[in-house]
Amino acid sequence: MLTLSILGFLAERPMHAYELRRVISDLIGHSRPVSDGALYPAINRLRAAGHLERQAEPGDGAPTRQVLRITDSGRAELLRRLSEPKASEITDSSSYFTLLAFLSQLPEPEQQAAVLRRRLDFLTRPASFFSRSGEPARIKDVEDRYRRGMLITARAANRAERAWLEETLHELTTETSTRT
Repeated sequence: MLTLSILGFLAERPMHAYELRRVISDLIGHSRPVSDGALYPAINRLRAAGHLERQAEPGDGAPTRQVLRITDSGRAELLRRLSEPKASEITDSSSYFTLLAFLSQLPEPEQQAAVLRRRLDFLTRPASFFSRSGEPARIKDVEDRYRRGMLITARAANRAERAWLEETLHELTTETSTRT
């Protein structure tokens, strides 16, 4: 998700590594801290692959700054990652939300809808904490108040996300049909 975040933010605008680390931390730092030890090797790998370039820009009364820019190859890689997410990027909430943060970069509503449909399909499958023999646990059968709280919270979040996905898919379908 670090690679996707780097490409996604640099597709929005060029920035220096310090600023890039800050915006990535704002997005994913709550679940996965972004250290220099992870960020700079990822930037170097993307530069070596031709997805990023670094250019020196004069600072305003300060030393020259190294600004990172996405290349055409990097933009193509970003679009590939967004349109063909791995299964784990759909099922893991933190990964999915990072993907969602940049989904508007996909140019076609149909592409965006395809990703959202995958997430909706995942959310509509029966699943639960504390399932028995593949059957979701019933809230009333969970005696521990904290485990019951986990179920109540997870199910409420699932309902809310499914409602948003259905609404957004309807909007994307409407946009697509009015364009043709």
